[in-house]
Amino acid sequence: MAPGGEGVPHPRGPGVNPPVGGGALSPITPSELAARARTAASRLAGRAAALVLFDDQYIQYFTGFVFSPTERPIALIVDPDGARTLFVPRLEREHAEAMASVERVVAYPEYPGETHPLALLAAELKALAATGPVGIDHDGYPPVMGYVGLPLSGLLPRGVVAVGRALDEQMALKSEHEVALIRESARWGAYAHRLLQDGTKVGLREDDVAAAASAAATRAMGAELGEDYRQRNKWIRGALAIYRGQVGAASALPHALARNAVFQRGDTLVTGAGADVWGYLSELERTMFLGEPSAEQRRWFHHMLALQDLCLAAIRPGAPAASVDRAMRAYVDEHGLWENWRHHVGHGLGQRIHESPFLDVGYEGVLRPGMVLSVEPGLYVPGLGGFRHSDTVLVTDNGIEFLTNYPRDLRSLTLPA
Repeated sequence: MAPGGEGVPHPRGPGVNPPVGGGALSPITPSELAARARTAASRLAGRAAALVLFDDQYIQYFTGFVFSPTERPIALIVDPDGARTLFVPRLEREHAEAMASVERVVAYPEYPGETHPLALLAAELKALAATGPVGIDHDGYPPVMGYVGLPLSGLLPRGVVAVGRALDEQMALKSEHEVALIRESARWGAYAHRLLQDGTKVGLREDDVAAAASAAATRAMGAELGEDYRQRNKWIRGALAIYRGQVGAASALPHALARNAVFQRGDTLVTGAGADVWGYLSELERTMFLGEPSAEQRRWFHHMLALQDLCLAAIRPGAPAASVDRAMRAYVDEHGLWENWRHHVGHGLGQRIHESPFLDVGYEGVLRPGMVLSVEPGLYVPGLGGFRHSDTVLVTDNGIEFLTNYPRDLRSLTLPA
């Protein structure tokens, strides 16, 4: 496939006005949350007498409860019928009762307390744990902010069994409601990105441009989604467009932090954009240039675009997830680009910013309709910059559907200087 995207559907670019049409979207319903818990309990029947989950993202997925983990353990118990008990410290009880969709909330006094919270959790599990091993994501609450834990396996008579992989597989298949929220996130991420791109000028600072674009997009999104809209995602707030420090030569660092760089003529720019729409997010990234790109910048941009095109074309239902990474690696090998390779093709996303499946040669599993993926192969050239587009796509019965909608071509991503 020639560089430039032949054979791959190219999304259209957004305008400068806020998108319209998503205001009727609502959070995931209590009935869908309850159905998720019943599905998990059913899938694990025979392996586990009950589930105990500590990961805040699993807890959010099954209950809608969003919280900031601290040294005070929080856990979710799911019984064999899918009934959910949320185990929280006293200070979170009212928060949990107001926000969580569960059958029961149990509160313990405090951490560390006279009796360790995990001992109290084991007592709460006593009847269920007597019938078989308990399915867990972690063997006890993970270390956070100085927490000193007890292994749950040592407190239960029939032991524990790891169930995280099965839960990840369940989360990877998105419902129609989830896809609608991710699609809406992508629309607002594209709007924020357009504001970021239009606001980037020589001499301005990264933080000022990103803050202005994100604030304007967040205000517009809040007005469209309605006064009941609230943050439901721990990773981002509102609609966001940023550079994350990837300005000029520093764009060759794939994961960096904002450094309030001053934009200069000739900079390679790598962006990031998305939005929290009732707890779900998307991922849009683009490589841009401030002023006409040099011959070297053009060469690396076209290599990157050819890589993304190959990866997009390789995504189809039933294909091994590893095959997408292998397609990228074959191109990198053919063109001698290994010194500029840093990471796998992409990953699932939705509620988490990174979820399984992973488009990597080490991941065992196949792609299935309903999975939502970021596709972001990158090349990084020290002293020159990073070259990475990221698009969010839905695996369909026939291939993929772009959920992000933003230009990918060089002309559209060259900024006046």
